[in-house]
Amino acid sequence: MDGFGYFKYVVMSKNWKIILGSASPRRKQLMEGLEIPFEIHTSDVDEQVDDDFPVRDVALHLAARKMDALLPLMPSNALVITADTTVVLGDLLLNKPQNEEDAIRMLTLLSGKMHEVITGVCMASHENRISFMDITRVYFRNLSEDTIADYVRTHKPYDKAGSYGIQEKIGYVGIERIEGCFYNVMGLPVRKVYENLEIMTDILVK
Repeated sequence: MDGFGYFKYVVMSKNWKIILGSASPRRKQLMEGLEIPFEIHTSDVDEQVDDDFPVRDVALHLAARKMDALLPLMPSNALVITADTTVVLGDLLLNKPQNEEDAIRMLTLLSGKMHEVITGVCMASHENRISFMDITRVYFRNLSEDTIADYVRTHKPYDKAGSYGIQEKIGYVGIERIEGCFYNVMGLPVRKVYENLEIMTDILVK
């Protein structure tokens, strides 16, 4: 039995409940691609951080905060996954835009530049926890004002850090290349998630 088959066997034989602690449709889609049964549960979390908090640590910090809020509400056989994705341009953190004007502002800042997409992931049972993050570098070509405005009006990317989805039109026409995991930019580094699920399996069956 390969590693993937073994993991699914353990999940079923131990009656574990895999919980995705995210309402993101992109993360739901990516988890479904792993072909592992899971449920979705979320809790309200304050995602504000202090202005002097290191921007490259925000994603992992918020993933842990989401875990702290959700895990106590879950049953004893739960294995919970929480995540947060941030867009970092230099030392500037680009969160979800507040409105159309803010989205256009962010995409104008990203135009013609390289930025980093950072996803922090927390994975925990009631006894064990592991955390990790993944970083992808994304290179935008120069975008015209019309291209930016049309994308924002059409796709309304108000639930996306940095005001864009790589799987949408702006990704097709605006991104020259990436360095790292494509799925990380969508919101979940699925290869690393799978690798760490294997690690958690080894921990929990001992």
